[in-house]
Amino acid sequence: MSEVQEQDRSASFAQGLNLIQRLGGVERPAVLDLFASIGEAEFGEQCVGFIYGDVYHRPGLPLPERQLVTVAALTALGYAGAQLQFHAKAALTVGCTRRGLVEAVIHVSSFAGFPATLNALGQLKTLFESLPDEEPPQSETAETPPWAGIADRYERGLAAMKAIDGDAGEKVAEALQDIAPDLARYIVEFTFGEIYPRPHLSLRRRELVTIAACVALGTALPQLKVHIHGLLNVGGTEREVVETVLHLAFYCGFPAALNAVAAAREVFAQR
Repeated sequence: MSEVQEQDRSASFAQGLNLIQRLGGVERPAVLDLFASIGEAEFGEQCVGFIYGDVYHRPGLPLPERQLVTVAALTALGYAGAQLQFHAKAALTVGCTRRGLVEAVIHVSSFAGFPATLNALGQLKTLFESLPDEEPPQSETAETPPWAGIADRYERGLAAMKAIDGDAGEKVAEALQDIAPDLARYIVEFTFGEIYPRPHLSLRRRELVTIAACVALGTALPQLKVHIHGLLNVGGTEREVVETVLHLAFYCGFPAALNAVAAAREVFAQR
């Protein structure tokens, strides 16, 4: 390795260490001790430098959103309880709220299932019980959409689906009519009629959370495309889509990220 490369790596590690100390609230991150304990201290430093020193400092996706999509992805993965707690605490540190985190996890239930959501809520409960009662101010206000006041659940859900996902969402429901019309109704009534109108999480953040869950699942590319459209429909940007996918490569794996980028390319081309 050249001297310049060594200096770059050292600078990335210093920047990453500073951030992970801020996010985790400890001087010595446990991940470094873990890698050191198996004789891979250098690799641990490389991970901290690359992920927290380089990727986390990329523009296009603020820290609160980076932590929120990480929590959503880890919820969907279903096997990373310790990491979920770490990133939930980090989310609170950078301005997310407890209610916002709970909403993100509840939102994932429609995409990754209730067992994953129940497990994640258990992790949040354990975390919250270990923290003082004070809450940071909310970094993004969740405005109540006009369709949230529609009394009929199906009509409310239909209005929400049209506003968020547009034609893409309607096509999904229509495609189910000949084989499982009740499934289409459940999607409209529960996901869009009950989950999306809930407070404490903006539509933009809900779509970021949805994209994160679909990326993590790795088996939901058609749904990922629908919700990339959804994010763009509610004010998100193509840059946010790409940055979310790139960020999640280090939590969900590069194959999942590559598939998601291909899906995003298709959506961008259609628009």
